[in-house]
Amino acid sequence: MKLGIHVNDDRHLEHVVGITKAAVSKGHEVFIFTMVDGVRLLENPTYTGLCKIPNVKMSFCDHNASGYGIKKEGIPEEVVCGSQYNNAVMMHDVDKVIVL
Repeated sequence: MKLGIHVNDDRHLEHVVGITKAAVSKGHEVFIFTMVDGVRLLENPTYTGLCKIPNVKMSFCDHNASGYGIKKEGIPEEVVCGSQYNNAVMMHDVDKVIVL
């Protein structure tokens, strides 16, 4: 199964991490798209470190990140700096989506 996690809030880091690790441990692929208040998590290495886990792909809305003043220099290159297009692709490609 392909699981999408749409992160639009920065209050649920522990849930995003736990769900991601649980899904991957069961052999699922996880796609994470980050936008709005969720982009604040991009400054947290625990969050961005999820991109290093096999079968996890991450992207974020550059427009939102710029609006929140997020410094992109510290974000791992595996995390795609994108747009709402990346959100649409995730929604199309996954089997289930969780919004946090």
